[in-house]
Amino acid sequence: MRARYGVPLGITAAAAAGLAYAAGVETRSFRLRRLTVPVLPRGMRPLRVLQVSDIHMVSGQRRKRAWLQSLAGLRPDFVVNTGDNLSDPEGVPEVLDALGPLMDFPGVYVFGSNDYYGPQLRNPARYLFEKAQGRHGLNGNAPAVGVVHNPWEDLRNAFDSAGWAGLNNTRGRLKLDGYEIAFTGLDDPHIKRDRYELVAGGPETDADLSLAVVHAPYLRTLDAFTADGYPLILAGHTHGGQLCIPFYGALVTNCDLDTDRVKGLSTHRSGGSGGRGGSGAPGGNVSYLHVSAGCGTSRYAPVRFACPPEATLLTLTERV
Repeated sequence: MRARYGVPLGITAAAAAGLAYAAGVETRSFRLRRLTVPVLPRGMRPLRVLQVSDIHMVSGQRRKRAWLQSLAGLRPDFVVNTGDNLSDPEGVPEVLDALGPLMDFPGVYVFGSNDYYGPQLRNPARYLFEKAQGRHGLNGNAPAVGVVHNPWEDLRNAFDSAGWAGLNNTRGRLKLDGYEIAFTGLDDPHIKRDRYELVAGGPETDADLSLAVVHAPYLRTLDAFTADGYPLILAGHTHGGQLCIPFYGALVTNCDLDTDRVKGLSTHRSGGSGGRGGSGAPGGNVSYLHVSAGCGTSRYAPVRFACPPEATLLTLTERV
């Protein structure tokens, strides 16, 4: 087999085909994940929760906008947006256009680092090096310098005007057909904006259900929510690993969460341990954890492999 610059042409062709698929096909292969989570008190009707995350909107992404708009046809009871809506300082109008039909439903939101700051060009291999060294985001690296500031205030104002409850280091509530759903949220731990002491104290006893929401599933936040007794934690940030190995899975999570729980439903115990599949009813110091793989990518790394973009419809049912 002939080689060019010492690389066999077959390997070069396979790599080129893989890159073309990752950039041109899989990033547009939007999926809806459906899951059932038994966390409701006895007597409550099932609740349908649509989680959207890591949209990373860039101007001109018409197919992504149309797919997000179509999710309103699911008619969820409420929407949870777990952050990183932007990957372009000019992207706010297109995010709001994409989410417009969903903003007709009750909803809550937290922000991620990309809502506040524009993305930076990085060598993808740095994620592997940082994982090996235990460094993630501002939790182990020097603060970013010279970053672009996104117009997150415009995003916040539009969400608030639609009636969505902002949960960045605060609590909020939604009223649904006679039920009161309480939420406790944190600002993004990836850039050390989380302040759990402002929301500590556990679920609200006068609510029918209390849920926890955070963008990046760092263990310190999961431990705090679990120790306080939240039955379900919703997060995003990981992109499901983004570039995964078929039949193996993710190599990185871009936080200190283990790769076994990089996306989907699992459980979490205080102290950092957890398990896949969400088997067993959590109680005491065990919570269900759902991590969305999200539906976008950074504008500087517009590829996905073995990890399609997604949103999730979670049906909450009575505890077993």
